[in-house]
Amino acid sequence: MTAPSRLVVHRPRRAPLAIGLVAAAAVALAGCGSTIADRTPGALGGLPDGSPQRPSTVGAYPAVHDMPPPRATTVLSDTDAKKLEDDLVAARTRAAAAAKAAGDADKP
Repeated sequence: MTAPSRLVVHRPRRAPLAIGLVAAAAVALAGCGSTIADRTPGALGGLPDGSPQRPSTVGAYPAVHDMPPPRATTVLSDTDAKKLEDDLVAARTRAAAAAKAAGDADKP
């Protein structure tokens, strides 16, 4: 005589279902977290006392896709750049001479 075989009963697993329900609840609550925090007292983890109220209207987003208009000015030519550089050198020389004259006037 052989021993009777054991009958194995397969139970459905409930762990994936529970994990799925917890994840769905977390996603659902994440969307209203800021409004819940506004109403929760500070002692329970809400906003601290004296914090400013949220604005009633949402601010407009900047127009990031709008391109600025083209510039009205053009690039300096070589002669204009040379003239500008000479003017700057002359202004620096005059400022150095004026500073030296002011320094000499201060000495007794």
